[in-house]
Amino acid sequence: MSAQTYLAYDYPLLSVFWSMLVFFLWIMWFVLLFRVVVDIFRDDEMSGWAKAGWLAFTILLPFLGVFVYVVARGKNMGRREMAQARAQQDALDARIRAAAGGGGRSSSVDELSRLSEIRARGDITDEEFSRAKELILTGHGPAGGTGAATSSYGR
Repeated sequence: MSAQTYLAYDYPLLSVFWSMLVFFLWIMWFVLLFRVVVDIFRDDEMSGWAKAGWLAFTILLPFLGVFVYVVARGKNMGRREMAQARAQQDALDARIRAAAGGGGRSSSVDELSRLSEIRARGDITDEEFSRAKELILTGHGPAGGTGAATSSYGR
């Protein structure tokens, strides 16, 4: 029974502080390393050979490779990240607009105003107008997406 047992009071508070600092810096090192690797692949202006060289440099000599990369190309890392975030936001906005139907479908108000113009010109009768109007208001007309009323008034 010669093995020593270390209790909590055997580990001083300053040692806890230094251990936490070292652990924090270790995590931050990995965050920086991954950001550099992602930035290497993100850069469209860099050729494939340049990407392979930077990647090999950061993997074989990680501390020196990351330090040199941040000094040499770090100024544009934030710009590339902002450009990618902006492109992702624009793509998301476009998908939301397409899903919401703002892309090319006209509203029922537009359809009704066009229908009343056609009736005012005399191209359709009052009976055809009321039938097409009913289809638009119930959601089965062109504004509803099926196009069932197109034959009624779209001469």
